[in-house]
Amino acid sequence: MQKMVRIIHLPSNTVLAEGPLGWGITPFEGNFYIQKKHLKTDKFKVNYLPGICVYKFLYVWMNLELEESTVRNLAWFYWLPNPLFPFIAFRVALPGFHPELLVEKFEAEAVPS
Repeated sequence: MQKMVRIIHLPSNTVLAEGPLGWGITPFEGNFYIQKKHLKTDKFKVNYLPGICVYKFLYVWMNLELEESTVRNLAWFYWLPNPLFPFIAFRVALPGFHPELLVEKFEAEAVPS
């Protein structure tokens, strides 16, 4: 069995990400860093509001732009990451504890590659 995670935007019932916990979707500091292939929506748009973390370096905020509404600054993306943290590099990150997000963890059969 493989540990999996699914992240859902509750107000719209949109699945934002789903994939294996670990390198595919990496939990770190209460957040989830998601490889592009595990994103289930293309509705994340960079809003060019920059941010800096003293040890993870430079990121930009991202909006979730749905047909009915826009959720500002829901996600972020490290475009100049600290090389000591390769699991955050160039991945969309979502907070693990956000009132509009549901994080479901479950086990699934491993798919042979």
